Amino acid sequence: QVQLVESGGGLVQAGGSLGLSCAASGGGFRLYTMGWYRQAPGKQRELVALFTRGGGTTYADSVKGRFTVSRDNAKNTVWLQMSSLKPEDTAVYYCNAERFGSIYWGQGTQVTVSS
Repeated sequence: QVQLVESGGGLVQAGGSLGLSCAASGGGFRLYTMGWYRQAPGKQRELVALFTRGGGTTYADSVKGRFTVSRDNAKNTVWLQMSSLKPEDTAVYYCNAERFGSIYWGQGTQVTVSS
């Protein structure tokens, strides 16, 4: 069982930057693929970025070059650094942990980008 707690959301102007963090507890963090997803009002939840347990990263096309995902297994933490934010980045951002089909979600943190 993994518990995930996100922090760092807030309100930012378009073009600005914001960082999110996700602290995990429950053990075995290094064995999980960690992901960030987001869900805007009226839309489905979508993948933003992944950091696999093997060290690979994947980004949604819409955030490539603007967002960076990182992790520190010693700190049981994954981060999402967001820059050049756009109003369409407004959403609730969720941290996700996946291992062998077991999936865990954080409670989400709101990111609002004003134009």
